[in-house]
Order: sequence, then C-alpha cells, then structure tokens
Amino acid sequence: MARRPVPVQVAPKGMGLNDFVAMQEGFFAAEGLDVAFDWQIFRGTQSSWKHLDYFQRPQDRPYTETKQEVVQGACLWGTICNASAGMGRVVTEGYGVSPWAIFVRPDSTIRKPEDLKDVPIAVGMRAGSHFNVPYRLEKYLPLDHIKTVNTGGFGARLKALLDGEVEAASLLPPQIAMAEQLGLRKIIEDTFKTLWWVPENAPPEVVRGYMRALDRAEQALEADLPKYLPLWKLAVPPEFETFHPWDFSQFGRGERFVNAPLPREEFDAVFRQVERWGLDQYLKQRDPAALAYSA
Repeated sequence: MARRPVPVQVAPKGMGLNDFVAMQEGFFAAEGLDVAFDWQIFRGTQSSWKHLDYFQRPQDRPYTETKQEVVQGACLWGTICNASAGMGRVVTEGYGVSPWAIFVRPDSTIRKPEDLKDVPIAVGMRAGSHFNVPYRLEKYLPLDHIKTVNTGGFGARLKALLDGEVEAASLLPPQIAMAEQLGLRKIIEDTFKTLWWVPENAPPEVVRGYMRALDRAEQALEADLPKYLPLWKLAVPPEFETFHPWDFSQFGRGERFVNAPLPREEFDAVFRQVERWGLDQYLKQRDPAALAYSA
C-alpha cells in the first residue's frame, strides 16, 4: 500500500527557480511530499518592512505569531542568526549560491563602490540584502561610512530606488535582471551563500526529501535552463507584473543549489562578522551542533 504524501508548507525565497521546477516536474511528489507554497509569507518578504522590528518580519511570524511549520530559506548570515535567536534550525546538508548587486538610477553620480560613502542603501534588515552590504563594501569603505536603510523586501527596495526615495538599493535575483532591463546602473556585484531553515521538530523524511527534490531540480535546470526561465514570472511581485514587458529569457539562473554539506566553520565566521557589524543583538545559542537541524 502506497504511503500517503506528507503535507509540507514551503515559503520560496524567490532568488532561484528550484522550488518552482521541483513543483512543476513533480519532484516533491516523487519524494512523498505534498508541498504547498505559502504565498502570503513569500509576498510579505517582497513587501515593505519599514515599520517592522526583528521578530515581526513576514519570515519571522511562523515562529513568533502563527506557529506554522514552514520550510524557508535565506542568506547564510540571516539563517544562522535566525536559528541563534530561537527561530528554527539550520539545514546544513546543502546550500545555495546566489548573485547580489547594488544598483543606482542611470542619472546618479554614483559610479564606483567608493562613491557609496555615507549613502543610505535600501536593504531588508537582517537579511541577505542587508548583510551583503557591509560584507562587500568593507574593502572599499570604513564601516562607519557604510550606511543602510531598512526598506524591506525586493519589490519594496526596487520601487524605492525607482521612485527616488533612495539613491542606491541592494538587490537579489530576479530584481537584478529586472533592474538591468529597466536600465539601472550596477555599481558592485558578487555572490553569497544561502541556507534553508526548518522547525526544530521537522520530520526527517520531509527535510531529506525536500533537499533531494531541490537537487533534482538543479539537475533539470542544468540540463535545460531555457525551458524553466518563464517560471521567473512566479517571483515577480504583483505590482511589477505589468510594469515592464519583462524578457524572462534574459533573467539568467539566479540562485544555484549545491548538494554538499556546509562546513561547520562557517558558523563561527558568521558570528565574527555580525559582531563586527554590530548586528549581534539577538544572538543566543552559538554552538553549530545545537543550531544545525539533526535528522
């Protein structure tokens, strides 16, 4: 007798296509998972966080308000810090690698990283768009001249830049491709690691099956990327759907899934970095063995 599929709630990051490919191609179902995407959290992470404190962000609420059991993902720093603050456990059996960049409007006088001295850069606080700013700009500017302003998710950051509310914005996929198609100027770019985090009591078959499905999606993307590029439509915020005639064939890969363990020393590096940046106020547990999800 076939086992009944296990219900799983997933809040996609939207930085990559793996979740969408795994759903479309039935890879989740093949792993015995009945995955439902939590679009409320997903769209919330794209919206404004201007008036929200840590623990009030859309991605925090499953742990602080709604008590939902949701599989989520974020940057390396954010995921480890969230777990340290008591929000879930870090899945270390695989990780992602995602592009990142800072953009300005085409008429801006900012042309190189050094020109960002004392310029408030739109970020989503304590997430990849935030942590990347000091991490990448430290080689160009002293920390006390690197400024950020909490704007929120990528739709909010891109809109703030286009509306002239900010001079620069820290962007991730697919808004990097959107910014390029809108003619915005890229000042600096790089890549960073991403991780998934899950409730402490997540069933092992769910976590293992989910990661295997992402890996199968990665192989499908490697084999035929053009087939899946139209799925970027799912990651575009509603307010941008008709904003521009987006050419998804030019959006690129976005985040890649790497089927390899995350080295434990990455935890120590994250804690050293966030302390230096003054972003360690909510850290509690720092033992990698306690913060990592154990199946």
